[in-house]
Amino acid sequence: MPDKVRIAVIGLGKMGLSHFSMVNAHPETETCACDGSGFLVDVLSKNIDTPIHKDYDAMLASEDLDAVVIATPSKFHAPMVTAALEKGLHVFCEKPFCLDWADSERLTKLAADKGLVAQVGYHYRYVGAFQEMKRVLASGALGQITHVLAEAYGPVVLRPKRATWRTDQTQGGGCLYDYAAHPLNLLNWYFGTPDRVSGSVLGKIFSEATDDEVFSTLQWNGGPTAQLSVNWSDESHRKMTTRLSMIGTNGRIFADRQECQIYLREPVAALPGYDRGWTVKYTTELTEDRWFYLRGEEYSAQLDDFITAVKAGKAVADENGFASATETDRTMAMVIENAETGQPVGQARARAPQPAQKRGWFGRRSA
Repeated sequence: MPDKVRIAVIGLGKMGLSHFSMVNAHPETETCACDGSGFLVDVLSKNIDTPIHKDYDAMLASEDLDAVVIATPSKFHAPMVTAALEKGLHVFCEKPFCLDWADSERLTKLAADKGLVAQVGYHYRYVGAFQEMKRVLASGALGQITHVLAEAYGPVVLRPKRATWRTDQTQGGGCLYDYAAHPLNLLNWYFGTPDRVSGSVLGKIFSEATDDEVFSTLQWNGGPTAQLSVNWSDESHRKMTTRLSMIGTNGRIFADRQECQIYLREPVAALPGYDRGWTVKYTTELTEDRWFYLRGEEYSAQLDDFITAVKAGKAVADENGFASATETDRTMAMVIENAETGQPVGQARARAPQPAQKRGWFGRRSA
């Protein structure tokens, strides 16, 4: 077990600088960084003592590392993760994992074969309200889940403008990979890979080279049907907003970054503390205090878990391993294929009829 985890942060853009600030402040790490921008490297090198490199391969050859955090444009993830794993380094990679899910599968196997901690930054799995949604679903208190609405909206592309790597489908993957990946990853966490994807639309609003909105219908055999609705050209939201609503035979549930709202027709012994009718729990009361905090609980928690797993010599990450990220990459590939061909992808069986319920209506609690 190393005294401190020697870790390099690769890519110092928006998320990279955030990860760098957290990793560099973590008391269990020794840190260096790498970015291809000569200007950024020069500025940082003049103001901090942390070593900053310009060339990734040269850094891997010269630094004695235990792990890397990769926060580069998405098209670089596969080759950079490959190089790190082949050198025996643990890897934390920002989402999306890979633009080609075949690369995701290959790297999942490679990390497992080498016994390395391999994690992807789907931070919503660390949000208390979404964790509570998973716990409620696992209890069976909502009965058969029949319908799901998964949404994400935000003000990323609000006018025609010069293309960036995020709005280039070959580099970042557009709204699907940047925004829709989050609610899709939560759906995978709750239900697995969908058996059928249909009705997918990858629409352009302002971008020329990629999608700005994503709509799709996902179905699980023996499970629910989910409607996916995502738009990153929506200035009615000040920042990214991800939320999920689900309807079951014994109630319904809603969760976003702030809260988890649950309605039960009848209380269930497997879910103590939830009575008939509405119960609202807030992320602040659902979130376990972390000993290490910088920026936000979910961001701090995921990196702290990664560093702790590396330091403890674990063979797998506690959460958000490569295999789960591969499931999301596969799901996005199904959406793309369906949107391009107009033909459903996969097969779904009809859901068995449910026993008749008492007449009545229940809706989401007013905010």
